[in-house]
Amino acid sequence: MSNHLVIAPILLPLLVAALQLLVGERRRRTTLALSIASCTGLVLACAALMHAVSGGEALAAVYRIGDWPARFGIVLVADRLSALMVLLTSVLALALLPYALGRWQHRGGHFQPLLQFLLMGLNGAFLTGDLFNLFVFFEVLLAASYGLALHGSGARRVSAGLHYIAVNLTASMLFLLGVSLIFGVTGTLNMAALAELIPHVPERTRALLHAGAAILGVAFLIKTAMWPLGFWLPRTYAAAAPAVAAMFALMTKVGIYVLLRLGLLLFGDGAGPASAHFGSQWMLWGGAATVVAGTIGMLGARDLGKLAGYNVVISAGTLLGAIGLQQEAVTTGALAYLVISTLAIAAFFLVAGLLASDGDDETDDTLLLEPYEQPGETPANESLYAQEDESRVVIPAPIAMLGLSFSACAVLLAGLPPLSGFLAKFALLSPMLEIAGRGAMVLFVLVVVAGLCTVIALCRAGIQIFWVEPERIFPKVRLTESISIALLLGLCLLLTVWVERPLHYLRGTADQLHAPQNYIHAVLPDTEAAP
Repeated sequence: MSNHLVIAPILLPLLVAALQLLVGERRRRTTLALSIASCTGLVLACAALMHAVSGGEALAAVYRIGDWPARFGIVLVADRLSALMVLLTSVLALALLPYALGRWQHRGGHFQPLLQFLLMGLNGAFLTGDLFNLFVFFEVLLAASYGLALHGSGARRVSAGLHYIAVNLTASMLFLLGVSLIFGVTGTLNMAALAELIPHVPERTRALLHAGAAILGVAFLIKTAMWPLGFWLPRTYAAAAPAVAAMFALMTKVGIYVLLRLGLLLFGDGAGPASAHFGSQWMLWGGAATVVAGTIGMLGARDLGKLAGYNVVISAGTLLGAIGLQQEAVTTGALAYLVISTLAIAAFFLVAGLLASDGDDETDDTLLLEPYEQPGETPANESLYAQEDESRVVIPAPIAMLGLSFSACAVLLAGLPPLSGFLAKFALLSPMLEIAGRGAMVLFVLVVVAGLCTVIALCRAGIQIFWVEPERIFPKVRLTESISIALLLGLCLLLTVWVERPLHYLRGTADQLHAPQNYIHAVLPDTEAAP
């Protein structure tokens, strides 16, 4: 494998975004063709990268920019986890492109370049090997997400977007403070070097190191929407354009990725008795509280977009709790749940966008879930009973497609058999039964209850949309929009019938994460290792 393949997921969207800005908004076909070529190339490059880090003897591919030693120079590291995340990012972006071709990309300017810059930031955050460049890529993806959150304008969207910007600027400030404290104590920001140095940090400065790590963790806990820091997420995601909200479902996983990476690399079993498992209990109980908050919010949501947003909160809380347990088998299930939940939530955002849209160019489309019967009105289901004598009922194709897609998303998000959502939750929950301790059992119960409440909330929403309101006018569903939804749900179906090889890869990924010495030796030359 050429080592240059590691930097391709960063350079390709950067160059394509620059070309799209040069081409301009008037040549939309050219801009679109560049986006399709970029996303297709990303999928192929990331698939090759995943194959390279999982098939050979090399556990990680290291790209030293400028050929400087790892501790002082900039390094990109592709291991099983980062290769998985960049492939998931590329696949999701490619699947969302057809959906954006219709009514959505024309509601604001520079949608395609912003998407490419977002891909650059996401891929860079997953591949970087040091905290400084993690901050750089973090800011790149945030800058692109600001533009995408405001895409389409509208009072509701602008208000939520400005709120989103303010929250993330606060997270960036905490990020800088935490990184500064860590650098002041250790003298390096390279992740592998930090893992080598942390066991040797003197006791007089260890508290300062922990303070820096805690502040850095809070910055990413804001991004992962941990309760009570995730108050911003449902409103922002509900207000964003559907394709943007679907992409944002992955952005929440950036914080999950960083916490998983740093938690096991810097504060795993090899960090010494004073630093081992630092912050794990906070993530466990914070994740449990997040699951509770997301479940309550989902049961009370009257907006279909907010309903999807609270599902993001529940998935984030579940993953945070699983990370806090720091058990290899649970980590395997958490990675499976991360992939499936991201694809399912993205598909649900797309379906919700179509259900909330009336087919015109209004930007503040909202579908409110009203009570079944309003006082003083004729029951909404009266017309259904009036048709009981009819021998034939014709269901229009758009309604059938939306109904089936909605049902599939509900089954996936609730974790019901036989789809891959059930397999992912089973892989996540079954190891918890073997873990001694109250935290694992509490998280197990909460995840099961959250699944039950998801069934209740989504069934209620489905009844109100497709049954209680038979006279409801559904929007025209474009072929391109159907393709995006079919691709995402098709991937979930594929992972249902073809599950053994992905699970084998995820087990290897969990093994690699829980044995950080392999990562350290791959990144650091022997001459750079700490004494």
